[in-house]
Amino acid sequence: MEGNIAWVLISTALVLFMTPGLAFFYGGMVRSKNFLAMLMQNFFAIGLLAVLWVLLGASLAFGNLGDGGWIGNLDFLGFKDIGATNALFGDFTGSNIPDSLFLTFQMTFAIITPALITGATADRLKFAGYATFIGAWLILIYSPVAHWAFAGGWIAKMGAFDFAGGLVVHINAGAAALGVLLVIGNRKGHGKEPMPPHALPWTLLGTGILWFGWFGFNAGSALGANGVAAQALLNTLIAPAAAMLGWLIVEKIKGKHVTTLGAASGGVAGMVAITPCAGFVGTMPALIIGFLAGIICYLALAIKEAAKLDDALDVLAVHLVGGIFGSIALGFFADPAINELVPAGLLIENGNADLLIDQVVASAAVFAFALAGGYIIAKVIDLTIGLRVDEETEDIGLDQVLHAETAYNAL
Repeated sequence: MEGNIAWVLISTALVLFMTPGLAFFYGGMVRSKNFLAMLMQNFFAIGLLAVLWVLLGASLAFGNLGDGGWIGNLDFLGFKDIGATNALFGDFTGSNIPDSLFLTFQMTFAIITPALITGATADRLKFAGYATFIGAWLILIYSPVAHWAFAGGWIAKMGAFDFAGGLVVHINAGAAALGVLLVIGNRKGHGKEPMPPHALPWTLLGTGILWFGWFGFNAGSALGANGVAAQALLNTLIAPAAAMLGWLIVEKIKGKHVTTLGAASGGVAGMVAITPCAGFVGTMPALIIGFLAGIICYLALAIKEAAKLDDALDVLAVHLVGGIFGSIALGFFADPAINELVPAGLLIENGNADLLIDQVVASAAVFAFALAGGYIIAKVIDLTIGLRVDEETEDIGLDQVLHAETAYNAL
């Protein structure tokens, strides 16, 4: 028991550390005049979303546990009755960790998921509009989807699986980002003037922090120090490694160079794709999933070009496409020899297409719900308090206008 608690305590800290990692991953890719604004959006997510999770989000996500329904209830408002025993969630999770630790671990997922959206909307959001959006989105979109897949809601009852967040985190955030982009439009000068990353070393540092934290994200989702956690940890190392190679191979073929940004992006694409599969597939399938994710997510960059969407930091290609691919790949490679909870996938001995069909349905449902929800919330905010900064602010930079600071001061 003590070992399981210790591992999930460590995993909770690792996942929280991913949000500052995400801040630097994104921050290095924006222009210097918006560096602090990107860091602030991500760091602020910790403050706002942790409080909202305790007050309401956790109850909406994990109330009515195992009901096969659409949303939780209000039983756990303010973490009411959440204590040091596992009386409420122990039977459902099959774990002996305390209820307070389980919901705190889930809190770190709830924090980073809305923060992922900031990569798509970089350089143009009002801070008040951003804060309102992520708060509303946590309650209205994230918590219901978490209930569907993580708390025995309709997706889980149907027979689809999501080990650590392919549906709940990556498809959910990626589709929401698309919805917001449809409301706010492109940055001033997009497609007409260069907007290169200002400090790729920060992006590589952020990638390393994300990869480090992702071991808690995926292996921690086993909710115990056991063989499933060990396999998930191994898969979380090998899949991103293979994805990095896949991305760089295609990048070299198409662009004649391999880049540090490509290495970082490919690695993150592999982390995303293995997330729904991490504790359900073996090592070679994880390698295959990662390698294919690197190729597929690189090729998906063409989508925003064709659609003329200003997805500033490639959230759609990496998180949305990577999340969809990983969730569907589980239908091919799920292996009950790795985790007895999951049925065999189509390419595994004695497997069939049932799980694959369920994964496709679940992915499509989360995409549609998050896209519509993201668009509606963004539109309402845009029509009321406003979501996008004016052109003058965009020219000067968000750091100075919104935060009265600059990232780099000349001595």
